[in-house]
Amino acid sequence: MIGVELRKTFGRPRTWTTIAVLNALPVLVAVLLRLTDLAPRPGEGPPFLSAVLTNGALYPLAALAIVLPLFLPIAVAVVSGDAVAGEAQAGTLRYLLARPAGRTRLLVAKLVAVLAFVVVTVVVVAAVGYLVGQLLFDAQPVAGGTSVSGTSLTAEELAGRTLLAIGYVAVSMLGVAAFGLFFSTLTDSPLAAALGALAVLVTSSLLFTLDAASPIAPYLPTRYWLAFVDLFRDPILWRDVVRGLALQGVYVGVLLTAAWANFTTKDITS
Repeated sequence: MIGVELRKTFGRPRTWTTIAVLNALPVLVAVLLRLTDLAPRPGEGPPFLSAVLTNGALYPLAALAIVLPLFLPIAVAVVSGDAVAGEAQAGTLRYLLARPAGRTRLLVAKLVAVLAFVVVTVVVVAAVGYLVGQLLFDAQPVAGGTSVSGTSLTAEELAGRTLLAIGYVAVSMLGVAAFGLFFSTLTDSPLAAALGALAVLVTSSLLFTLDAASPIAPYLPTRYWLAFVDLFRDPILWRDVVRGLALQGVYVGVLLTAAWANFTTKDITS
């Protein structure tokens, strides 16, 4: 069943169209940085954008930082929101549950397909960012000012930290996927499920900007999304990275448990 769901997810043209559109913005930004004088000065703007002109190997991180606040969560919310609600809307959910596999196995298969989409999407964004960085910017294996702290990183250190950042962003998006999958078990409308997940994330982002919400800021799902920047400090600042992973772990655990409890007990009429 997992193989069926994976083929269904990655066999849809819209999946690859979504990934292609998602990569369009980082590519456009890279072209503008290369052809214009719009890059922020060191210490201003997104940390990686001011450094990619002298070290294109950093552009995968800049690409992730560009799509992370809005476009990547939208893509993940749409796919995860469609996981169960899409079957209900199409009228195929009852037939899937008529198989002896059972509801839990079906939900696990849906979850694995969503997780695979998250991982593939994040890796593709980073890979495209790497290719764009190599083509448009200077790519030195060892370059001064590579770290956010202004120190140099070897090619091996940069590669290792980049892999850690990719993993961190993927885990952050698992939280979005958990919201989308949970709402997908509550409604027969994929759009409503996706909008529900996005509403939570938009609310979180807005609350984070308000001083009145500072007591709950450490617990907001979007609070530590950009903490992967700390992986490129010298030395690495692990505090927010660890807190971000722990927070996403709690959200994923609670939401997936709630999704399972709801899906295994609800009446399926579509």
